Amino acid sequence: MIGSTLAFGLSVAACDGPKENSAEDAGEQQAEVVNDQAESAADAGKITDAQADQATSQAEAKADAMEKQGEAADNASGN
Repeated sequence: MIGSTLAFGLSVAACDGPKENSAEDAGEQQAEVVNDQAESAADAGKITDAQADQATSQAEAKADAMEKQGEAADNASGN
C-alpha cells in the first residue's frame, strides 16, 4: 500500500512544472519548520497543543497557496 501511494505521489509530482515544484518544496520546508517550532513550544508548555495544531494548519495552508501560485506561474509561462 505504501509503495503504491509513493508511486502515485511521484507520478503526480512529475506532472508539476518547475515553478510549482519550487514553490511546493519551499512551502513544505517552511511548514515543517513551523511544525517543529510549534511542537517544541507545546512540549515546553509555552503554548497549548491546540495552538500548535493551529500554527501547523496555517503553515500548511500557506504552503498550499504557494504551490497554487507556482502552478499558476507555470501555466502562465506555458509549462
